[in-house]
Amino acid sequence: MPDSMSEQLQQDMQCEGLLECFHGLKELDKECFWALVTAEEPLTVDEIAEAVDRERSTAYRAVQRLLQTGFIQKEQINYDHGGYYHVYRPTDPSKIAGEMQRMLNDWYAKMGQLIQEFETKYENETESPPQIES
Repeated sequence: MPDSMSEQLQQDMQCEGLLECFHGLKELDKECFWALVTAEEPLTVDEIAEAVDRERSTAYRAVQRLLQTGFIQKEQINYDHGGYYHVYRPTDPSKIAGEMQRMLNDWYAKMGQLIQEFETKYENETESPPQIES
């Protein structure tokens, strides 16, 4: 991904790029998310690992990152005779989009404040050079 904002604005981006841009998600994270979105029902970590053709532990780490960012939800399923397992489903896209919009608004406000600080700092510095007494 490009480093500067001007490079990002010149690059063609797809909506999936938001996952990386906003949350630093990796390609595998996006693959796991897509596997959950396209599944007809919630999946276990083993099923996710199989869908993305990775080891269970690797898929588990991606699932944990997706949980942390709120992109997926975990549900506990109990066996009739004791014990349980977890399944995962994608979070409602409108909820994810709303959270990204809030994050963007916070970022925009922070950048606006930093731009104002930059202007104030350097406007005062460039008004006139200090006089040297002889």
